[in-house]
Amino acid sequence: MEKIAVIGGGNLGIAVTEGMLKTGINPEKIHVTRRRVHYLEPLKEKGVNVGSNNVAAVQNADLIILAVKPKQAEIIMSEIIDHLTDNQIIVSLVTGVSLEAMEKEWKIPSICFRAMPNTAVELQESITCISHQPTTTENIESIKALFSTLGPVLIIQDDMMAAATVLGACGIAFALRFIRAAQQGGIEIGFNAENALKIAAQTVKGAAELVLQNGNHPEQEIDKVTTPQGVTISGLNTMEHQGFSSALIQGVLTSYNKIK
Repeated sequence: MEKIAVIGGGNLGIAVTEGMLKTGINPEKIHVTRRRVHYLEPLKEKGVNVGSNNVAAVQNADLIILAVKPKQAEIIMSEIIDHLTDNQIIVSLVTGVSLEAMEKEWKIPSICFRAMPNTAVELQESITCISHQPTTTENIESIKALFSTLGPVLIIQDDMMAAATVLGACGIAFALRFIRAAQQGGIEIGFNAENALKIAAQTVKGAAELVLQNGNHPEQEIDKVTTPQGVTISGLNTMEHQGFSSALIQGVLTSYNKIK
């Protein structure tokens, strides 16, 4: 991509930009917008073009990443729609707006994709789910290649994007809440806050790598550390009696129903 416009320099827009910079993309090729431009000063210091003029950002951009809140999306699209061309690619990170809605309600003339990374994209550790309109293999591979530099990519049907948002994007908050709770437990049993957090976070990272690299079901890895009458199984059973798995599943379903 020669020029990239990121419309919406909020938490996710900034995280995506930071991730792209880590891949070696020339910062001068990126233009990020936000109404309160002073929040983009750290990006400006790295050589990224920043501003509040969305029209200026999308003009001559090859790729436009729309990273705004759903309630802002329609207003911003009405602002830039007349300045889009049919050879530009738009990747929408907007929650809850389908490809069909983008085509019918926004009447976008450009090639449309949807992508749902999470904020770990800043560290090139996101899982990004992507859906797209019918387009060329070259366009699909181009977008897939870009996001693959920011973490693993899954191409999915657009009707699965709401579920992907909950499991991948909301899911990072669920995982962080677990880490926070484990830290609090660690403090209760004697660690200071800093060490408790380090142990909890690294343990979660290690658990994830066991599943991702070994390809095992989580229960297979759990069985390796649970012994008869042992301390691990007693802790797990207490968590289950308190509704640990059920609460997590219900949280995922609640978020999903909110999107739908």
